[in-house]
Amino acid sequence: MPRIVVLDTLSDEGLDLLKASPGVEFEVRTGLKGDDLRKTLAEFDGAICRSGVKITAESLAGNKRLRAIVRAGVGTDNIDKQAATRLGIVVMNTPAGNTISTAEHTFAMMLALSRSIAPANQSLIEHRWERGKFMGAQLADKTLGVIGLGRIGQAVAARAKAFEMKVLGFDPFLSAEKTKELGIEPVESVHAMLPQVDYLTVHTPLTPETKHLVGQKELDLLKPGVRLVNCARGDIYDEAALLEGLKTGKIGGVALDVFAQEPCTDSPLFGQPGVLCTPHLGASTEEAQAKVAVEGVGLLVDYLTTGAIRHAVNMSTLDPKTLEAMRGYLDLSYRLGLLLSQFDRSGIRSCKLFYRGDIVGKDTKLLGSAFAAGLLASALDQEANIVNAELLLRERGIELVEQSRADRGAFNATIAAEVTTATGAYRAAGTLFGQKMLRLVELNEFRLEAYLDGILLVFRHRDVPGIIGRVGTIFGQHQVNIAQMSVGRTGEAPGGDSIGVMNLDGLPPEAAMEAIRKSPDILGASIIQLPPAGQLPSWLA
Repeated sequence: MPRIVVLDTLSDEGLDLLKASPGVEFEVRTGLKGDDLRKTLAEFDGAICRSGVKITAESLAGNKRLRAIVRAGVGTDNIDKQAATRLGIVVMNTPAGNTISTAEHTFAMMLALSRSIAPANQSLIEHRWERGKFMGAQLADKTLGVIGLGRIGQAVAARAKAFEMKVLGFDPFLSAEKTKELGIEPVESVHAMLPQVDYLTVHTPLTPETKHLVGQKELDLLKPGVRLVNCARGDIYDEAALLEGLKTGKIGGVALDVFAQEPCTDSPLFGQPGVLCTPHLGASTEEAQAKVAVEGVGLLVDYLTTGAIRHAVNMSTLDPKTLEAMRGYLDLSYRLGLLLSQFDRSGIRSCKLFYRGDIVGKDTKLLGSAFAAGLLASALDQEANIVNAELLLRERGIELVEQSRADRGAFNATIAAEVTTATGAYRAAGTLFGQKMLRLVELNEFRLEAYLDGILLVFRHRDVPGIIGRVGTIFGQHQVNIAQMSVGRTGEAPGGDSIGVMNLDGLPPEAAMEAIRKSPDILGASIIQLPPAGQLPSWLA
């Protein structure tokens, strides 16, 4: 039974859903770090957290059990995603749960900054009536720049339009056409946006590309008196540059909900005129916390019980319907990798995958990952799976190229793989009959139809009479039973070389293999070991 650990405080709604989920067990262990966290993560199949715990590479070191981490929230900066990916751990987040709350907090910050809400309130607390001191600015007819047009960025833009603001947007992953459809004017770059805006808000993850989007060199580009808001991630704005801009008057106001280091209780920005700060409250509403907890628990339970993957930040999404529709092809691709990995142990240099027919309409990226998992299955001291296989392949300098063509060949859909090693190149192609019947239809230059399961004898021979009988006799002498057999030629005419593939009920002794290799007209023979029919890898089962 899968076990789940709750690493941060979770809403009652999330815990209630865990209690009601059949087939899983859970424990709440909060406040962990260091060796205690590492040991805890090694005891569980899944983990759910918020932003409090820091899951580092050290936390995951040597972990061979954990399969998934869910962040109940959007940002995953507190999780070492590269380390998780290398270990085959799916990392998921809950992007929709706190969208409205964060967008509303962004707008609250903009309004409070524009109307000096905080200092005006403090003035009254201190028994002063200073109405003339707090002249504000309205949002209507002002220009808002939105960097990052995901769910939250779009929600902020929609609210800005309701306030009759002009909205400019920049997002390298959203086309200009789609940006215009949202009623947002697209700009080509952050630097092109900065001189135009009266207000600027950011809604991106913190990455090397987004760190210090507004820094010292951007101060000269800003419109005088601009107001900056950040409810996304600390360090997207350079806090030192913000302070400098405030002192020179280039920046008219700053509203921050996030900081470079959190918790943050001491900053030179605190108490400065025109600065409004809150302690990371963007998603701190009862509604948001309940939503992200329920969504996060659902993601984790679904993955551990059905294999469904949604909102993953380190691999392709795999919903239950897609998984069911692709399970056979994923198994086929995995077995082709297993097969080719056993043909030549001299070291793989590159590999190619060719998709043809109906399979082209599916998520072929997952098929490449499954093939890589099979190719590396016996080469590593850790499990290669659909999450980490391509990364592990690249780390070993092995190039994976994928090509597709939509027209059908001899079958509705085929997957062909080519592997180049230090000594040669090898090719195998397979197809799927029905949902589960995997067939090998090409092996190097030979066409055939063989079962892709169990123990395979692959032998190359001259196309002359008596070969199959001699092989069968040798196996009979050594008590090896033949379950299935297929023979392939390069063309239709007899003569030349052929290939035979036999599915065996047991591993033949070396004496039997030696006798086959010495048999007349046998050019070579080897054993390939594949999983039994119907046995899926753990990450697909």
